Amino acid sequence: METDLTAAYERCRELHKRHGRTYYLATKLLPAWKHRHVHALYGFTRYADEIVDETSDLPPIARAERLTQWSAAFVAGLRGEPVDDPLLPAVLHTIAVFDLAVDDFATFLRCMAMDLTETSYATYDDLLDYMEGSAAVIGTMMLPILGSSDPAAAREPARQLGFAFQLTNFIRDIAEDLERGRVYLPESHLNRFGVTDDDLARGLVTPPVRELIRYEVGVAREHYAAAAPGIVMLDPASQACMRTAFALYGGILNEIEANDYDVFSRRATVPNRRRASVAMRSLLTKPGVPVRTGA
Repeated sequence: METDLTAAYERCRELHKRHGRTYYLATKLLPAWKHRHVHALYGFTRYADEIVDETSDLPPIARAERLTQWSAAFVAGLRGEPVDDPLLPAVLHTIAVFDLAVDDFATFLRCMAMDLTETSYATYDDLLDYMEGSAAVIGTMMLPILGSSDPAAAREPARQLGFAFQLTNFIRDIAEDLERGRVYLPESHLNRFGVTDDDLARGLVTPPVRELIRYEVGVAREHYAAAAPGIVMLDPASQACMRTAFALYGGILNEIEANDYDVFSRRATVPNRRRASVAMRSLLTKPGVPVRTGA
């Protein structure tokens, strides 16, 4: 059993390293014993996402069936039944170790299922409802692992950080999501700037498109500002990790601005030298020092 558990954690670590470069780097700044638990949560969310997105050659009904079967295996594992899966034993173990809220996982899986049928969102409230499951609950899943002197007060900033990270991804990945037939910017925002889905699909940064993306960057920064007070509520040993993740994801927005809001010609990434510098500065920052927000 222990060998299977070790292999499951390693599978999650591999997924994290391959697909979550920014957060994988930040995770290294946590106490070593916490690493595998963060990898487990990332592996769980990434694998569900792959069922939805990386099997596009299958019809939606077949992808939905795969997600349903995998979700059923997860629920069976929660009941203590044996699970024949390469990574679920790791997340089930992590849930047990930290007594994580199972409802958060159910909400996440519900939103993954939405991706099989929903391709756009009419209003920002509609998008927030989706991000509640795809991002905010990940913040609350992580909170017991990171630790906090005041978990109740830290919960809302953790949710806000999930929103901030997710919206950053949506802005950066507009072109990639369009290829999957999805638009994660609300229709009400597009209408506000006179932009259509076809305008985005052309990949041209016209003045209306530029203003739209500028606006979305501002919305994302509001979530970062709401999340910032939560960093200093975390256990001291976890603050460097989350300072790093906060700065590097926020740095993606800086890169988008520096490229004059062109998210089509190249993918916005923070240079490796900058990433290393941010991690080192976070390590040298004393716990309790407020997180700086803004560009």
